[in-house]
Amino acid sequence: MKILVTGAARAIGAATVDELLARGHTVVATARDISAMPSEVANRINLCLDVTDDASVAAALAAAGELDAVVNNAAVNGTGPLDGFSLDRLRSMFETNTIGALRVINALVPAWRVRRSGVIINVSSVQGQVATPLEGPYGATKYALEAISETLHYELSHFGIRTVIIQPGYIAPGMKPSDRHLGPDDYAELWRQWDGTDSKLNGGAGRPGPELVGRAIADAIEQRETPLRVPVGADAELIMATRKQLDDAAFEAAMRATLNLTW
Repeated sequence: MKILVTGAARAIGAATVDELLARGHTVVATARDISAMPSEVANRINLCLDVTDDASVAAALAAAGELDAVVNNAAVNGTGPLDGFSLDRLRSMFETNTIGALRVINALVPAWRVRRSGVIINVSSVQGQVATPLEGPYGATKYALEAISETLHYELSHFGIRTVIIQPGYIAPGMKPSDRHLGPDDYAELWRQWDGTDSKLNGGAGRPGPELVGRAIADAIEQRETPLRVPVGADAELIMATRKQLDDAAFEAAMRATLNLTW
């Protein structure tokens, strides 16, 4: 299969490219800056692609040629209390994390509808279904991506096009670091209590590497029976299973107890 991966320069995107190449697929690895990516080798094509720009998407897809699947992984982070969070920054996050994925999908789907095949992999997060303190801006973009993905599942499966949502938990390394919005001093105690959440959920083993997500993405592309949502990582599996079993109040109580959160 020929598969395009966005945000392929590091972390989950880079690991996904490596996994797909190891399985014998042809991979179009894309990023806004490809200078730091490994050189092109057999079955690997590197292309510049900015998912927020119509012309960039059109040019990259024209250069890539016919594709069998796309992995929408490009994303930017933003953390901090919603109180005082820059609305311009939030709009920019939605443009990359949510609208950018749909921009790529919309460019591919017309040909896939005619062909009646194609696979869309949208990399979301546990934050796409479970909102938490201080991660609301990122979570909002992923909630929206999941809504879009679920709608695409209903609309496009008729044409033989599969949609899968990948939901990683805490992964090391994560996305490219970004400035935190600390907010007013009133939130200092919340920051203190929330610090180290990943360690509390993953225990002594620490965060798993991005290879775990790369394998899950490759499996989802290759296996037609893959469900709509795939949690990845022990923490993601635990959180999602717990969330399904409990109502809002019970889940909040469980989260507070697990994380020692008194805020």
